[in-house]
Amino acid sequence: MEITYTNQQLGVPDVPTIPYIEGDGIGPEIWAASQQVMDAAVQKAYQGTRHIEWKEVLAGEKAFSKTGSWLPDETLAAFQTYRVGIKGPLTTPIGDGIRSLNVALRQTLDLFVCLRPVRWFSGVPAPVKHPEKVNMVIFRENTEDIYAGIEFELGKAETDKFRHFLIQEMGITKVRFPESTAFGVKPISKEGSERLIRAAIRYAISNHLPSVTLVHKGNIMKYTEGAFKNWGYKIAENEFSDAVFCWPTYLEIKKKNGKTAADEALANAKKQEKVIVKDVITDAFLQESLLHPDDHSVIATMNLNGDYISDQLAACVGGIGIAPGANINYDTGHAIFEATHGTAPDIAGTGKANPSSLLLSGVLMLDYLGWSEAGQLIERALEALMAEGKMTADLFSQTDHATLLTTSTYADELIKQIETAK
Repeated sequence: MEITYTNQQLGVPDVPTIPYIEGDGIGPEIWAASQQVMDAAVQKAYQGTRHIEWKEVLAGEKAFSKTGSWLPDETLAAFQTYRVGIKGPLTTPIGDGIRSLNVALRQTLDLFVCLRPVRWFSGVPAPVKHPEKVNMVIFRENTEDIYAGIEFELGKAETDKFRHFLIQEMGITKVRFPESTAFGVKPISKEGSERLIRAAIRYAISNHLPSVTLVHKGNIMKYTEGAFKNWGYKIAENEFSDAVFCWPTYLEIKKKNGKTAADEALANAKKQEKVIVKDVITDAFLQESLLHPDDHSVIATMNLNGDYISDQLAACVGGIGIAPGANINYDTGHAIFEATHGTAPDIAGTGKANPSSLLLSGVLMLDYLGWSEAGQLIERALEALMAEGKMTADLFSQTDHATLLTTSTYADELIKQIETAK
């Protein structure tokens, strides 16, 4: 059955149809494991009153071999119709055409939020001293910035036209070597920025999280990333004034009445459990997220920044093998949940693949459906398994006194944990 969306509320039947793409490389292995675990959790949580009707749709190498298309129209139509789906990792086609199947899905369905929660599981090896302090949710804009793919290749006629336009018509004099320069365009819109930041603030408020940090490079890119920051503060002040405290307000009070008064206003806002909306320059944030990760909760940023930040924070807690991801349009309700890592063809079929990223993305999906009881069963099972040191090859190789599990036995152990849960 189809999922509906009215007044920003999902209508989820007891037996929703969920399209899935198993993915390329290790995709089939981690999908098989994840599906079994998700089905076991739904069965345990709802005792047969709910279950998922899985519907396979094609993309990537499997789609190309069967249909001649890397991303068939039928696949896009299924995600459009059934609204919520999940996917494994996909190969990026070589040559002309689609730059990235993941980007194509996000842009075609206008999935403007890339949601990346990052947390540590006890027992997982991590390169930082206090991985338990890393607990953030990244809202990465998914449709603009350099991932829009607007580029002009050196030697092409359109590049010559673009160069001529910049230099002769716009009077740009800062291209150091114009005749040997390729160009890229970085679109950042007010509308695109506002809907991303609005979603981040709503998430922080509804989940009782302490802060939203706008991460940007506005000190250099003043009219794109700087505008992102400014639009973010305006959205916060105009639409959420009763629920947030913005850092410019702190600075204004400090300027007028001194630091003590500003600190008192900030402390009062925290007592009222208002969300603190602040901003940090990107390079400073990359340092702060290592030195003081517990100072940040929800991150709102543009596409390229979000790409860097997501992978850095994932590394802090053990790597992208345990990092979930979702692509969501909060205006239409459409969402695709996904493994955040690559296809790893070198270990495909060896039983070494870790399904945790896809499984945790499944937890996000279950939460999104309102089936959080099932999601919690999976998360608790993962916590128990990792705390016991039962791991797949990627984490086992970094851990002393661990027990090595294959992809399928890892799923079996998780199912045992779920079925015996009280």
